Amino acid sequence: MSERKAAGMPGMPQDGPRRETVLAAAAQIRDQLAGHGRVLSGAVVVTPAAPGGLAPDLAVTAPGVEPDGRGRYAGSDVEAVLEVARPHLAETARAYALSGIPLYVMVDPAAAVCLVHTAPSADGAYREAERVPFGNDLFLPLGERTLVLRTEEFPAGPPTPGAGPDAGRGIVDG
Repeated sequence: MSERKAAGMPGMPQDGPRRETVLAAAAQIRDQLAGHGRVLSGAVVVTPAAPGGLAPDLAVTAPGVEPDGRGRYAGSDVEAVLEVARPHLAETARAYALSGIPLYVMVDPAAAVCLVHTAPSADGAYREAERVPFGNDLFLPLGERTLVLRTEEFPAGPPTPGAGPDAGRGIVDG
């Protein structure tokens, strides 16, 4: 039994598919950024809704941005976040929207779909969302450029309670 489970902490759902998805996405994003920003995994992003910080699966920083003295990034320094579905992501997405992070991508291996959220509002919701099934390319607008993320290599996994295809929908206003 892992230390995390032994301590009563919930394990990360779909750990294998999650890692595979993060690695596949990170390599594609890094190659396309070509030095105009960075892709980071597990970097702490400080937001008004989470002053202690959040550590998204992937964060894309704006060009020229450096972490603060504690190694953290302000939400305003982040152009995009990508998270692999797990319970309670709606609260996390709200924190990203409140920070004005313009692009939030939720990858759901259980449903083999990505939800691309844009147009954050001051009330903590993303006003636009696009559902993209695995096998289709994601077009991710980052400032003056658009990244293309191929999803055919994203692994589909078993259902995760509380992290199905509707998990991210509560953060989108009609």
